[in-house]
Amino acid sequence: MLPPATSSVEAPMTANAAAWRTLGRHQIGATAATVVDFGTMIFLVESFGLRPDVATAIGAALGGVTNFTLGRAWIFRGHSGHIAGQALRYASVSAAGAALNAFGEHLVHDNAHVQYVIARAFVAIAVSLLWNFPMQREFVFQEGRGQ
Repeated sequence: MLPPATSSVEAPMTANAAAWRTLGRHQIGATAATVVDFGTMIFLVESFGLRPDVATAIGAALGGVTNFTLGRAWIFRGHSGHIAGQALRYASVSAAGAALNAFGEHLVHDNAHVQYVIARAFVAIAVSLLWNFPMQREFVFQEGRGQ
């Protein structure tokens, strides 16, 4: 039998490169979902006079649907998994992420006295990289990854 075409040293680099590509797609998807979220909120407040809290809830829901759809179809290519189970896991991870964002905002803004928008951006990036990405990759969409 012939040896593999690549050495064992090259194989982890390939897996590492694939993980970085997935992380890049995740960040693009998160950005797209944020645009939908904030765009919807602003549109509903400015065009229809909705209260910001109501518009925020609607925008967040549409952003979540956008992120889930992109995660399933493109980011993690998890379309072979059961959608109901993925949606339930996604909702759980998203709820925990929302709590982490709120708690992080409290810590960074209220306790460290960082301007609230800067605090929000810092916390959102940290939660995206340290919570959302790993949990979506390993828990929400893992069954569709050809284990």
